[in-house]
Amino acid sequence: MHMDMPGVGVSCIIIKGKDVLIGRRKGAHGAGTWAFPGGHLEMYETPEETAIREVLEETGLIVRDPKFGALTNDIFRDDKRHYITLHYVCRYASGDPKTMEPDKCSGWVWAEWNDLPRPLFPSVSKLLDMKFDPFRV
Repeated sequence: MHMDMPGVGVSCIIIKGKDVLIGRRKGAHGAGTWAFPGGHLEMYETPEETAIREVLEETGLIVRDPKFGALTNDIFRDDKRHYITLHYVCRYASGDPKTMEPDKCSGWVWAEWNDLPRPLFPSVSKLLDMKFDPFRV
């Protein structure tokens, strides 16, 4: 997708106990990096609806109570992409994570916030640089 204006992305940080769900990207920009489930805000959709929908589509998990956590300005000059990413924190409700889109993600793992696998997708690195703490949302 080529954009001439920034897109709106929604990232979902799913909390289960002390862990968050993170997956290794493949195919799209950021291949090989670790990121949270998420995707594009669709027309007439709230960011909360996007978070719940994308998590279900990508992981098969049911999440609840999405709350806005942080915003990052993500510029990918090499890919000619620019996103404003809205990071939502959700509570795990049910299910076991499955790789529902194997062309986009090689698998999901539960990891502690302070021990996320590397390398991280740029928007995730920015959250850490901002000292963002999803457990305080």
